[in-house]
Amino acid sequence: MIKISHERGVQIIELSRPDKKNAFTGAMYHQLREALVAADADQSVSVILLTGAGNAFSAGNDLEDFLNFPPENADAPPFRFLNALVQVKKPVVAAVNGLAVGIGATMLFHCDLVFAQDSARFSFPFVALGLVPEGASTLLLARLVGHQRASEILLLGDSLSAHEAQATGLVNRVISDQPVLDFALAQAIRLTQLPQGAILRTKALFKNNDEGLERIKLEAEAFVMRTKSSAAREAFAAFLEKRKPNFAGLD
Repeated sequence: MIKISHERGVQIIELSRPDKKNAFTGAMYHQLREALVAADADQSVSVILLTGAGNAFSAGNDLEDFLNFPPENADAPPFRFLNALVQVKKPVVAAVNGLAVGIGATMLFHCDLVFAQDSARFSFPFVALGLVPEGASTLLLARLVGHQRASEILLLGDSLSAHEAQATGLVNRVISDQPVLDFALAQAIRLTQLPQGAILRTKALFKNNDEGLERIKLEAEAFVMRTKSSAAREAFAAFLEKRKPNFAGLD
């Protein structure tokens, strides 16, 4: 689930299912969304810091939970969480302490500062699961790296090292000499010491929430449709049966 702590104006929200590499369940999406909304409205909070427990940031969707409760429309828990993250007015800092897969990676596009441990890896395996990317990643990744490089990352789905993610612009800095959470917290505290009105207005000028929300909706609708595809069913079955999928003749 999630754990919340507060330090010197920074709300630390920790994804806390270390035995499952912090994979998301529907309940976690709801908890995280509520925590973001509450922190954004809390006058004692200036900065929100996201991290994961153990040696992973998030392995993405918990597949068992996902199969039992698949998203039925663009208002499903994963997309409600993403919509809330996009609309957070305060700075959001991410400390990526390990594996970041699927929505565990795409959510980072909506954080303002992203710091990664040098052992972190980033993966966007949507197409290999018969799905489409979400989180407005088809819009935002292409802006960062261009159409061809974004296509390589999202279509082929090869994982990125922390330094490769930094080269794409997804990560601000790779941390090797200390725990990434310590470094990210120090940067978050620096933000709390700056004029908050200036920070909030600067972030607002950076963001085009309407465009991001519209792309999240378009991707969500396509994502929901793809969960019903024969290719997605084969990919999920292969994952559970620990074999390679066979997509021959499947859409």
